[in-house]
Amino acid sequence: MAAIVLAACEMTTAPEDVVPPPHRPDTAVPAPSPESEVMRNYFNRVQADLITRGLMRTDGGGPDTPFTPQQLIDNFVNIALFDEYVNVNGRLVPRTTTSSLRRWDKPIRMHVIFGDTVPLEQRVVDKKNIRSYVQRLSGLTGLPVYPASPETANFHVLMLNEGDRRHFGPRLRELVPGVDETTLRTVIDMPKSTFCLVFAFSQGSSSTYSRAVAVIRAEHPERLRKSCIHEELAQGLGLANDSPTARPSIFNDDEEFAYLTTHDELLLKMLYDRRLTPGMREAEARPILRTIVDDLLGTNTQS
Repeated sequence: MAAIVLAACEMTTAPEDVVPPPHRPDTAVPAPSPESEVMRNYFNRVQADLITRGLMRTDGGGPDTPFTPQQLIDNFVNIALFDEYVNVNGRLVPRTTTSSLRRWDKPIRMHVIFGDTVPLEQRVVDKKNIRSYVQRLSGLTGLPVYPASPETANFHVLMLNEGDRRHFGPRLRELVPGVDETTLRTVIDMPKSTFCLVFAFSQGSSSTYSRAVAVIRAEHPERLRKSCIHEELAQGLGLANDSPTARPSIFNDDEEFAYLTTHDELLLKMLYDRRLTPGMREAEARPILRTIVDDLLGTNTQS
């Protein structure tokens, strides 16, 4: 699953007040575009194929997916201290590069925005899934996550059909003042091979996030849609990369697991452990990670 976390500069910070979004009547939902219907049929087939092949597991890992303390440390380094993409002449190109630890240091004010053509019954399901999941993320990280209005949110979750997304540029400029053209084009022209993505932004050269935008295709069938929610919201917290060696994990493009696993919960706890600080590089973080993992698992990796 292609997922993107791009650190960038932003120009403003949202205020703290929260205003509930207005209720939308049934008559406000137009039919999806023909292109969106094509996408919906395509991703229905994709999900069915993945499940048939034993992928998109929902069990969180088990006896068949053991991992050692050292593997957990290595996976954390590969996922949290490396980037998956680089900006080359205004395009995001897959290329793993070293980075530093990044995370949020203030509460997340989250708002979910649905495209005009997303059915109301689907919105109910997605809101429920997002609400439950962010509570889980907050419990794992200790990071407060609150609902917010579009004007005050610092983390926007966009559930968009094809036609909605292709015309979302002006709205995205409103949600993220100063957003760069690379981000805009990546969202608007998202290829079919990209299931969903997330951008996390920081101010200047800071290693702490101040704003994020996740984009999820509303055409996805429910398990695939929920899997995107799990991956993008977790990556938007600072687990920016994927690793082919991470298992059991959603931070692996093999699609074996659909939802956040027990292994991934440990990664989030490690990321937000106060013994680590934003801006740390691998050489500084590794010795501390050994102590953190020993405490989490009751092991001794020092010997």
